[in-house]
Amino acid sequence: MFRSLANAVRFLSIHEVGVANGGHLGMALGMADCLTVLFRNFLRFCPEDPRWPNRDRLVFSGGHGSPALYALLHLSGYEKMTLDELKRFRQLGSLTGGHPEYNLDCGIEVSTGLLGQGFANAVGMAIEERLLNARFGDECINHYIYVCAGDGDLMEGITHEASAIAGHLALGHLIVLFDDNDVTIDGKVSVSTSEDTLKRYESYGWQVLSVDGHSEDDIHRAIAAAQLDPRPSLLACKTQIGFGTPRAGTPKAHAGALSSQEIEETKKNLQWPYGPFEIPEYVAKIWQAIGLRHRESYEKWMKTQAEKFGSQKFEYTEHLKKTLRSLKKEYFVSRPFAATRTNSQDVLSRLTAETNLVISGSCDLGSSTGCWAKNMTPLEKTDFSGNYIHYGVREQAMGAIMNGIGAGRKIIAVGGTFLAFSDYMRADVRMAALMNIPSIFVFSHDSIGVGEDGPTHQPVEQISALRSIPNLNVFRPADAQETVECWECALASSNPSAIILTRQNVLSARFSGKENLCEHGAYLLYEDNMDLYERVTLIASGSEVGIALDVKKMLNDNNVSANVVSIPCWRLFDKQPENYKRQVLGNDLRIGIEASNGFGWEKYLGADGLFFGVNNFGKSAPCADVYEYFGLTAHKIYRQVLEKIN
Repeated sequence: MFRSLANAVRFLSIHEVGVANGGHLGMALGMADCLTVLFRNFLRFCPEDPRWPNRDRLVFSGGHGSPALYALLHLSGYEKMTLDELKRFRQLGSLTGGHPEYNLDCGIEVSTGLLGQGFANAVGMAIEERLLNARFGDECINHYIYVCAGDGDLMEGITHEASAIAGHLALGHLIVLFDDNDVTIDGKVSVSTSEDTLKRYESYGWQVLSVDGHSEDDIHRAIAAAQLDPRPSLLACKTQIGFGTPRAGTPKAHAGALSSQEIEETKKNLQWPYGPFEIPEYVAKIWQAIGLRHRESYEKWMKTQAEKFGSQKFEYTEHLKKTLRSLKKEYFVSRPFAATRTNSQDVLSRLTAETNLVISGSCDLGSSTGCWAKNMTPLEKTDFSGNYIHYGVREQAMGAIMNGIGAGRKIIAVGGTFLAFSDYMRADVRMAALMNIPSIFVFSHDSIGVGEDGPTHQPVEQISALRSIPNLNVFRPADAQETVECWECALASSNPSAIILTRQNVLSARFSGKENLCEHGAYLLYEDNMDLYERVTLIASGSEVGIALDVKKMLNDNNVSANVVSIPCWRLFDKQPENYKRQVLGNDLRIGIEASNGFGWEKYLGADGLFFGVNNFGKSAPCADVYEYFGLTAHKIYRQVLEKIN
């Protein structure tokens, strides 16, 4: 009977790939036995309520195994995962993409495909489970996170980083089913790897078990043992890639549809006499019963815990709004001369004092980025009641873990590092944007203003790169008030945000305090009403807004009228009505000022506009000297603007 249940998964996968004439079968066929044991005996879920907060999570970090995931969700009764959807595998508009795409209503916990990302997301989910457990208790939140991962996942550097964190925090509810088949696309694993992967995981502080991945009893024993161990567990499931097919055990089994002859041979090998997408009634009924296994525990949870927990998720409430508006009012009065990273630290300090559903963290740069505040308490392996994560020097894992924490839509994850290091996290930020998970990435030390640390630490192209990611709000506030407003926008958004902050102190630029002007993306900071023939519009972001204000004064002294526009968030500005954008930008000569490479500025400046930025890597020198070297000073900009006008 067990073999028939697993073969149902295998042959649905075979025919999904067949009708699409493309896809990946190796993991789907090789791991079908392990996954069948997991669903039949362990995984706690409710197909009728895919968002049940206390469900177990299953993450296919090897997203190429998606045909098996879709087959399992369909067989176990997820309403939206119909047979027709399986037949539309990899087609436009289907729920069954070539790699799983984040859709909690269908049972897909995160988007996966970039190897290692799903693994690190699962570490975040395991942290979220312990965070919520510490806040609401065992009766309310107490579930497991399972991962299906392959050799490629475990080779990626992000998995090393995330695994070390999981071991350090003793995430005992994290169980990884490792598809240990010794095959990669280029050949045997040995062509590129000589390490002992299992000993590596033991060194992280994991429980490691070797498993016969095609033995029901052995798989069952291993998962049961993993549930009882206080450490995260790696179950090395020795499997055969493409199990049952003529390609089994070879790199050719990884991808590609089987020919009709190969399908017939596979049916003979696995004793499966049924047609495409045909599941015998007795097998279908058992799978349906598997989907109903936890209905009683689900109903009990709904009766005893749903009311207590149901509304427990981060919301930017009126109380929190008042908290930040109060800080903004303080800034309006005090007009601090401070780095925006310091202002951001003030925001986080106020937030975490009012809610335990904002979790901060950084890559060994808590004070430097402003992500650590005195009222924060770090997580420890024996105590998850805190609100700060020490990620160590592990940027890539931090971003993906943040996404895993935020995937459940209960907690807002904040994490910080230097902007120059954001490249380590680019895949994480992109995945947050793709899934629309509202992670908040804090990137300080935002420009050549870093100064003496030199070009390795001075971002030039990073702001432009982040702005190019769809669905990502990139904020670069000019002063203390704008920093609060950008945080308000980020907290209210369903999109992820990157908040770009200075190392150096900046003057307060704003004199108006009540309205959140940053939510428009850009606004007229100073509108010049001087009735002069020559007019320009100076547009700047972040620390360069101060330079723009100085240029304005010089131009005014030379009988040139100048408006100053602060543009903290391009994406929000681009979404404004056309008449608002015309009002802000004006019809006169436009001047852009930003300590970046200027990529994309032409859409605001037009063909005749001027841009003042950084056209090469930075220099190691005091901040003021570097700005002078690149011509980013008020006097040099003023002279070139006058030349342009004349």
